[in-house]
Amino acid sequence: MFDYQARPDLLQGRVILVTGAGRGIGAAAAKSFAAHGATVLLLGKTEANLTAVYDEIEAAGHPQPAVIPFNLETALPHQYDELAAMLESEFGKIDGLLHNAAIIGPRTPLEQLSGDNFMRVMQVNVNAMFMLTSTLLPLLKLSDDASVLFTSSSVGRKGRAYWGAYAVSKFATEGLMQTLADEVDGISNVRANSINPGATRTSMRAQAYPGENPANNPEPDAIMPVYLYLMGPDSKGVNGQAFDAQ
Repeated sequence: MFDYQARPDLLQGRVILVTGAGRGIGAAAAKSFAAHGATVLLLGKTEANLTAVYDEIEAAGHPQPAVIPFNLETALPHQYDELAAMLESEFGKIDGLLHNAAIIGPRTPLEQLSGDNFMRVMQVNVNAMFMLTSTLLPLLKLSDDASVLFTSSSVGRKGRAYWGAYAVSKFATEGLMQTLADEVDGISNVRANSINPGATRTSMRAQAYPGENPANNPEPDAIMPVYLYLMGPDSKGVNGQAFDAQ
């Protein structure tokens, strides 16, 4: 496991947006960021899940988060612009962006993968991630120390049979991270890195490996050290790197 001990006030005063914040790794990251002082913006498509995370954060006495229902599969360009305008009006700037939301799609040979399924995975995992990044970059540049984290996968670093659109989308994720990192390097306070969470006890993992014993994998809370390190000031100057949570 990535070895890092975060001090309690690591993210004090920071505004951090987390996609896919309603469950799994996204929910764990949102709660962890809030526990370390951040105002967390909970973005996802299922409002009930986001509200449950909101309630946990508020009950724990952490900074009040915000719930942002937003469907990355169907959102149109003008809706990203409206989101950015709302965030600027409410918060002034953004100090962190965690791209966590993703769908796995069918695990099948490429020959049998339908175009509709391929494009759906790319829409959520790549196109929406690009739109959110490019639209929010002006707000990130207003921060003294902004971090953009991309969620990768082992199949996005070395292709593997039957992982289809998901693997391709994660290669694209690494490419987007590297491109952004090179563009902002030395000319802004924004940095970009990727994290491969590894096998974690989530519903997506269970979908991908239905025969696996979930108890063999760590809970999302256990992989948070690398997320805290990369989202906080201790990683300032770290840019364009691919990290493993485990």
